[in-house]
Amino acid sequence: MEIVVCVKQVPDTNEIKIDPVTNTLIRQGVPSIINPFDKNAVEAALQLKEKHGGKITVISMGPPQAKDALKECLAMGVDEAFLVSDRILGGADTLATSYTLAQVIKKLGAVDLIICGKQAIDGDTAQVGPEIAEHLDLAQITYAAKVEVNGDTVRVEREQETGYEIIEAKLPVLLTVVKSINEPRFPTVKGTMKANRREIPVWTVNDLEADPQKLGLKGSPTQVRRIFTPQQRTQGELIQADSAQEAAAVLIQKLRDAKII
Repeated sequence: MEIVVCVKQVPDTNEIKIDPVTNTLIRQGVPSIINPFDKNAVEAALQLKEKHGGKITVISMGPPQAKDALKECLAMGVDEAFLVSDRILGGADTLATSYTLAQVIKKLGAVDLIICGKQAIDGDTAQVGPEIAEHLDLAQITYAAKVEVNGDTVRVEREQETGYEIIEAKLPVLLTVVKSINEPRFPTVKGTMKANRREIPVWTVNDLEADPQKLGLKGSPTQVRRIFTPQQRTQGELIQADSAQEAAAVLIQKLRDAKII
């Protein structure tokens, strides 16, 4: 089985700060990590390989330092990793990013399964995975919480707010996975040492059969104009009462006074 996993290096959300003057993210000195949902995607691929055999290739689009994320994936046990990095790709929105990754997957050749995290924690759009499937004209199943492969068929439990939806599809398929699907393994010491000796191949746009008008800013119909921190709201009022019934009555009266109900 040929599996491709798409990963993204993102700022650690615990360290994110916004410049109060420019209203942009402060990236200098902020540590980067593998997008947590993408780690679940890597783990899902590793479990499928352990059960069915095959090869796992991890790809990413980003600056040169994204090699660190790919080496962590290698340390977890994936077989190959490729980074596509080029200044032309700067400023790409989800459409341009998904197009670029689709061209990388085309260059890799035949694939049975593409796995992505359901979304990246820095953008939270959940668009790149489904858009890759559209570029490649593949079936897609999102929010996968359990994945089973039987021959040329994949069976997925798709997470929903009120339960699970069971979906089957013929390979090749693109999946996006949720965090509840698994607990990602830690890289081993031996795996980390081996990964650190590996050289990550870096491709530029010249290595891809891509339309320049669909890359980077040129290929991005959506652009972020401003990022800002919402103004802090005043704290709520704590209702204290001798019983839940009394507290509910006070709350209802306050909502009526405010003409909310």
